[in-house]
Amino acid sequence: MSDIDKPTLTNAPQMYVHYCENEGCKQWGGWGNSPSPAVPTRSWCFAHFPHKSYEQEQALRQKLEAAERRNIIQ
Repeated sequence: MSDIDKPTLTNAPQMYVHYCENEGCKQWGGWGNSPSPAVPTRSWCFAHFPHKSYEQEQALRQKLEAAERRNIIQ
């Protein structure tokens, strides 16, 4: 299909806003997954995303520790 064959866009695309599913968290839920198209997608912020790799967990822990040290110093 070429660009010429596509119909013109009549309505503006609608953005789906999703936040972290962790209770009390107001962060953007940019990390999500669904096991199949029939199951609704669940979304989390990176801090609460349950499917992180070991390396991602370590990087997050280091980032949080560094932020905590800066708060103590100030």
